[in-house]
Amino acid sequence: MKTLTVRLPEPLVAEIEAESRGRRISKSDIVRERLQVVPRSTRRRRASLDAIADLIGSVDGLPADLSARKKRYLQATGYGRKRPR
Repeated sequence: MKTLTVRLPEPLVAEIEAESRGRRISKSDIVRERLQVVPRSTRRRRASLDAIADLIGSVDGLPADLSARKKRYLQATGYGRKRPR
């Protein structure tokens, strides 16, 4: 295992030290655990994608390059223009 030296803010060091004492494991183990945890935002993004995964590609008749040319497609369909009353 390689050694890496980092500088951390005092509050974070205090938090790691307190957790280390409370759990009776080394500070290095605490830091390794925290580095291996998947960030919450990534989990949320993944969960959101899983929720709509069955809908992806389910709409027929759209251009294959819609994601790359969405502005042109919206202009062609009249989206965003004021409609007469």
